[in-house]
Amino acid sequence: MSTSLPRKALIALTSHSAPFYSDGRVNGVFYTEVAHPYQALTKAGFDVDLASETGTFVIDAYSLQDQFLNEEDAGVLKSPDHPFTQLLRTGVRKADEVNADEYGMFFCSAGFASVYDYPTARTLQAAAENVWKRGGVVAAVCHGGAIFTGVIDSETGRSVIADKEVTGFSTEGDKLAGVLDRIHGDGAKTTAESSVIAGARYIAPPEPFGPFMVSSGRIVTGANPASAHITAVAAIEAFEKVVV
Repeated sequence: MSTSLPRKALIALTSHSAPFYSDGRVNGVFYTEVAHPYQALTKAGFDVDLASETGTFVIDAYSLQDQFLNEEDAGVLKSPDHPFTQLLRTGVRKADEVNADEYGMFFCSAGFASVYDYPTARTLQAAAENVWKRGGVVAAVCHGGAIFTGVIDSETGRSVIADKEVTGFSTEGDKLAGVLDRIHGDGAKTTAESSVIAGARYIAPPEPFGPFMVSSGRIVTGANPASAHITAVAAIEAFEKVVV
């Protein structure tokens, strides 16, 4: 479709953080849902920037548990000089400080916190709309799909995922994680619910926490933290198809 897309990706981060878990801990960015796409994209020759709606973020301590980190993740996390560690520390930009024209891919990372701020994160949504309009790839993993209710295709006036197959963290997964009542109690929607509101055909993963992703042309979505890497790889493959 396009031959002029920059080989550069913007990874979005949730800026929301508030007491969320039953023990009073706060929510925030799920670490590997940023780290794994960053690793896959940089390995594939992409320049990568990070941005949140406000320019601020908190890493969700829940995401730093051993069960979610492989050996490489743990090593990067402990290395203050690693490029990814440095980017997280000093390179996360406010969304209105980035030029969306510079990117050929928009990748939405997540965390439970995403369902609170992504639906109204208008500057991030506008960046995704810009990438989409120019023929680029728009991807999201886990709860990152909450952003799609506000990412509008200028030609149809509907969400970019309308009438497309997508996945994302399932409502059943939220229930099993013990956070569904909290999300609903706060008046927020699950990712699956947001997908339906946006007009998409939501496909739940066969296993709530197992790797699963769905490619629908230039829309690529992943189901959960275990899917962050394969979602990024599929987004790269989709990108290669539109730049030939």
